[in-house]
Amino acid sequence: MKITFLTVGKTEDAYLKEGIEKYVKRLKHYTKLELVELNELKNTKALTPEQQKAKEAEMILKKITPLDHVVLMDEKGTEYSSTRFAAYINKREISSSATLIFIIGGPYGFDSSVYQRANDKISLSRMTFSHQMVRLFFVEQLYRAYTIMKGEPYHHE
Repeated sequence: MKITFLTVGKTEDAYLKEGIEKYVKRLKHYTKLELVELNELKNTKALTPEQQKAKEAEMILKKITPLDHVVLMDEKGTEYSSTRFAAYINKREISSSATLIFIIGGPYGFDSSVYQRANDKISLSRMTFSHQMVRLFFVEQLYRAYTIMKGEPYHHE
C-alpha cells in the first residue's frame, strides 16, 4: 500500500523539517510514503475564509483519484491511541486500498467538498496545534504504528 501525506503549505521551520525527514527516512523500511506539499494561496487578505477553503479544495481534489482512501486530519475526527491507530493502518493495508491519503488542510480547515470526498477523519488531539507541528506529530505516529504492527520495541505500553 502506498501512503500519501498531503499538506496545504510547506514546512518552514528547520527543526520541524529535520524531525519530519527523520521519520520519513525511518518509514522507508515499512511502506512507500510520498509527501506532497501544495502551495499556499497568495493574496488571501481579499478572500473570506470560505473562499480560501474553496480554492484549497480545488487543489486538494486534483490530487485525489476515485480509488484513493482519503483521511482528513481534522479536530472533529476520531481520536485513536497509538495501538488503535496501528490497527487502523493494518486494516487499511489488508483492505488493499490503492493509496491511503492523509490530508492536512489550510488554516481554516476544509471546504465541504473535501469533507464529502473523505472516507475518514482523524484527530491527533483535542488540543490545537500549528499545521507545521501536526506534520511532525503525524509522521512520528505513522512510524510508531508500523513499529507496533511489526512488534518492534519503539512503543511502550
